[in-house]
Amino acid sequence: MTHEYLLEAKHVKKYFPIKTGLFNRVVGQVKAVDDVSFGIRAGETFGLVGESGCGKSTLARVLLKLKRATDGDIRFEGQNIQEVGSSDLRKLRQEMQIIFQDPFGSLNPRFLVKDIIAEPLRTHRRMSAKDVDARVVELMELVGLDVSRRNRYPHEFSGGQRQRVGIARAIALNPKFVVADEAVSALDVSVQSQVLNLLQKLQKELGLTYLFIAHGLNVVRHISDRIGVMYMGKMVEIARTEDLFAHPRHPYTKVLLSAIPKPTPHRMTERIILEGEVPSPANPPSGCRFHTRCPFVQEKCRIEEPLLEPAGDDRQAACHFPL
Repeated sequence: MTHEYLLEAKHVKKYFPIKTGLFNRVVGQVKAVDDVSFGIRAGETFGLVGESGCGKSTLARVLLKLKRATDGDIRFEGQNIQEVGSSDLRKLRQEMQIIFQDPFGSLNPRFLVKDIIAEPLRTHRRMSAKDVDARVVELMELVGLDVSRRNRYPHEFSGGQRQRVGIARAIALNPKFVVADEAVSALDVSVQSQVLNLLQKLQKELGLTYLFIAHGLNVVRHISDRIGVMYMGKMVEIARTEDLFAHPRHPYTKVLLSAIPKPTPHRMTERIILEGEVPSPANPPSGCRFHTRCPFVQEKCRIEEPLLEPAGDDRQAACHFPL
């Protein structure tokens, strides 16, 4: 059976209870991810962007079943991962991996680099010590690390090198799907470029599929085939990268694009400054959640919530009055 998407999410929700008092009485809920639907095709990079706290990382962890969804359907190669048992989940873990934001905090400082990279091999595969060592050497060479330094600790490496260790660990089991959760945000700009180039190289050589999460559109532009934009737990626009940059259909996307620095001053566009604070996800606005800050708001936006609907070729937007 063939499927259009390697990974598909339908109406996914993740709510966290708000508790108070001695007996932890539930008085509300934070709607971190609220009715999100999208798919990621095999071999593509799907970029996911939005402000801090919009639900990007929570969504990623729900997709990997590191957190259980409150509601919704998540399928990997057609299999509903919400329904898999412990034995099938162990197999699924080998196909779905994650690269974390902090290249130091995500590595055990007490482990040698060779043991950090070998950990998934020892957990999921029955391999001899000789074969594990050979695979570690292979992985270090694949991500551009000096093999002679495999007996050192994480603190003896630079930030970019530590992130390469994390990447080597993530691809050790030959997964099909990798989440890069703010994987370059803690790195210098020049090092960011090197890591992005490495991820693209590995994708071509290993046939990887990425969910690449970042704060800004400028980071995801050169690595993503398609981009999804999130705001307050909602997906507000999905489009091919070139289409999104050429003609954003959602006002929030237009705001994010206006914030990207331009290399040529004479081609600079006027930056759109949002008024007011981001509303609380525990008490989201009625209607469109962006209406309290949208520069193009109309009365319908305050009353009726827009659906994520087709807005052109292979793109969707959740706006009553798309641009």
